[in-house]
Amino acid sequence: MSELLLELFSEEIPARMQVRAAEDLNRLVVEGLKSRGLAVGSAQSFSTPRRLTLVIDGVPKQSPAISEEKKGPRVGAPDQAVQGFLKSAGLASLSEATIVKDEKKGDYYVAKIDKPGRPAREIIAETIVEVAGKFPWPKSMRWGASSFQWVRPLQSVLCVLDGAVVPFEIAGVASGSETRGHRFLGADSFTVTNFTDYQAKLEKHHVLLDPAQRVKSIADQAQALAKSAKLELVEDEALLNENAGLAEWPVVLMGTFDKDFLDVPGEVLATSMKTHQKCFSLRDPKTKKLANKFLLVSNLIASDGGAAITAGNEKVIRARLSDAKFFWDQDLKKPLDEMASALRGITFHEKLGSQKDRVERIAELSFQIAGAVDADPEDARRAAQLAKADLVSGMVGEFPELQGLMGRYYAEHGGIKPEIARAIELHYKPKGPTDIVPREDQGDAVAIAVALADKLDTLVGFWAIDEKPTGSGDPYQLRRAALGVIRIVLENDLRVTLETALGDAQAEYRKQEKWPNFITEKHNSIDGLQKRIYSANRGLIEFFADRLKVFLRDQGKRHDLIDAVFALGGQDDLALIVKRVEALDAFLKTDDGTNLLAGVKRAANILAIEEKKDKKSYAGAYDVKLLKEKEETALAAAIEAVKQDTVAAINVENFAGAMRALSELRAPVDQFFEKILVNDSDQKVRESRLRMLSEIRAATLTVADFSKISG
Repeated sequence: MSELLLELFSEEIPARMQVRAAEDLNRLVVEGLKSRGLAVGSAQSFSTPRRLTLVIDGVPKQSPAISEEKKGPRVGAPDQAVQGFLKSAGLASLSEATIVKDEKKGDYYVAKIDKPGRPAREIIAETIVEVAGKFPWPKSMRWGASSFQWVRPLQSVLCVLDGAVVPFEIAGVASGSETRGHRFLGADSFTVTNFTDYQAKLEKHHVLLDPAQRVKSIADQAQALAKSAKLELVEDEALLNENAGLAEWPVVLMGTFDKDFLDVPGEVLATSMKTHQKCFSLRDPKTKKLANKFLLVSNLIASDGGAAITAGNEKVIRARLSDAKFFWDQDLKKPLDEMASALRGITFHEKLGSQKDRVERIAELSFQIAGAVDADPEDARRAAQLAKADLVSGMVGEFPELQGLMGRYYAEHGGIKPEIARAIELHYKPKGPTDIVPREDQGDAVAIAVALADKLDTLVGFWAIDEKPTGSGDPYQLRRAALGVIRIVLENDLRVTLETALGDAQAEYRKQEKWPNFITEKHNSIDGLQKRIYSANRGLIEFFADRLKVFLRDQGKRHDLIDAVFALGGQDDLALIVKRVEALDAFLKTDDGTNLLAGVKRAANILAIEEKKDKKSYAGAYDVKLLKEKEETALAAAIEAVKQDTVAAINVENFAGAMRALSELRAPVDQFFEKILVNDSDQKVRESRLRMLSEIRAATLTVADFSKISG
């Protein structure tokens, strides 16, 4: 077995494309080799700003010979079918095929095809050329007269198998065994024989091949410099990875900016330095306030120790921070209310009105939600009225990722209540599955009301205009909005019923007559409108149910238990649904739960069979007078008691208590099936016993639909 080493060397590859490109190279080459019959061992891929590298172990000298039979048409088939068979099998005439006798279906032709093994070098060359020709770069370019496309002009190709060059050409560039190191620190070419030799020589020529090694080098240098300055690094994993994609030999340097800029919020300074110069911020470890120093990553070991590089970055940083300070100073001259009034000129969506329209809807919805989260309704309304105001600020225009945060700063500067200012910042939260959620126990009640109103307005509006998520896209991030509602409700244990909340959000749209898709030629009456509203409500609630299933599944909860609870109907209180699911999960892990589930399923199966056979339903009360056996009497008494006890427990949200009550059915059900013959010869007794089985099902339906539970 041999080792294959491949390197595709080009001009600088954008940092954001490198990791995916290395993964694609690995996948496509390995798949291509295997599809051509060359089974290979483990593969590793790497990327630097100028190269994609792939090393594959366990490459055989050639693919194995294959002998296979290809079934053809029946004897006497039309000539067109015969000719197609001969062509696909590579036969010159039918005399080269074998006739197989088949008395039932008729005789047919079979071709025996022998495929000899091919040299690995031939397969490798063919595969790499094909992969390079169809490589899935997000963006690519052509150069010269060639039609070949690559992310940047391809300069060399290194490909060696067991130390020997695999010959081929890509866009006129012939493969070889040579490559180059760092553009400035090791530009001379050198020859390699295997991956170990390649990696060692690259490092000697100032190239760290492994992105993880470059990340670690940057992090270690940054931490050491921060410590030497008695400061703390503001860690940023995304920025760390981006810098690792910009330098083959990273060198971290420290720069300084004027202290006057520290009057601007630290997040603004950090964002400006990160966005424009890919620089890390530093802060005081005690106060956590930003320091007037930054860290930059150079791709060069400078003879002056990096003084000129640092000075150049300081000059650019100074200009960028001056811009940020200008935006800050100008924005402070406008009160938030003035900014909010300018939202009328910004379109939210052509069918849903302006941002001002949206703010008015959210403000009223926040006022209504406030009571459910113990927030002051007027504070919630006021926070919503100002929540989007910073969208017209110069700062958010420059750095959109600071929306909300800048609104909080402007609110604080204007002397607005802290609860309202904090709500302006937090109402966008959570922005993803790992983002923070505003918490009632941390004084964020106003923020919760506005955050829920904001997300519900978005969901209801886009559902109304039929801009729903699809399997291929979710441009308005409705899945994220629904997940945000779910997390806010669950993590704050809120009593919010979806149907009511969605209805309130829809009502705000109707007040503004922004309900374009609900009155159509088909539904141009009030009755038609109500039907569409109901349909939208149910669709959205089902969408929430799907999002809740995903959320709980990610937490290790069983999706079938969620189905069992949702199947009861009228289940749109998210917190109560989760409590039911958790209680049901705990119950089914006990012996009582496992055995009762089996008994209920057995009862349901018998009922289904008999109802289908008799073409009638046995739902309804059984005949008490026909209870002959003690097992029947015991089960009847247990069913009546369980019905009352489970309903009483559920009414006070005691779901664990409901499960305990349900467990009382276990023994009577077991004894009933052990001693009683359901299909008695007496038809009246049989019917009564079948109705008793339906009562078992009815008793458990107060808790969940056991038929939806697997197991």
